[in-house]
Amino acid sequence: MSSAIDAGVVADTASSTKELRNLYYGRFAFAVIWAVLVMLTASTLNPASIALLVIYPLFDVAAAVIDFRSSGTTRPRAPLYLNMALSLLTAVGLAVAITSGIPSVLRVWGAWAITAGIVQLIVALLRYRLGGQWAMILSGGISVLAGSSFILMAGSPKASVSGISGYAVLGGIFFLISAIRLHRLAVKAK
Repeated sequence: MSSAIDAGVVADTASSTKELRNLYYGRFAFAVIWAVLVMLTASTLNPASIALLVIYPLFDVAAAVIDFRSSGTTRPRAPLYLNMALSLLTAVGLAVAITSGIPSVLRVWGAWAITAGIVQLIVALLRYRLGGQWAMILSGGISVLAGSSFILMAGSPKASVSGISGYAVLGGIFFLISAIRLHRLAVKAK
């Protein structure tokens, strides 16, 4: 009986790792495409940049839902729920902040980057045994620092949302690194 349970856990972990890896590849692709579009449109708050700003945290909600549904036994429930709530609140907060201008947008984005970074750190630490999570740990820490810089940048007379695109690309690169590491670990396990 124990070996059947152990085999089920191993199969569930392998499936979760594959789905997590695919999710990370998707998050990388989205981040790069999104960042390019932001760089092209974010010189001012216009309909395109506004839509992009609100879409990013909504994509994060969708990714957290996919993560939650596919993670099986490796799923850290409470932090993923918290991430979903934070990202949804951020989308609403950005929609409101946009009416006040770029400094308000940067403050909301910065607060989200800080809180989401802390949650990402927690999730990565809880998943550390899966492997490939050191990049997510670094990404969470850097997100906290970047969020603080966005809040400080909001006070600048030349405040701009274009810097957010670099944040997204860096986060995407960390997702790519984790996806590659998870892939390599899966190949070694076979």
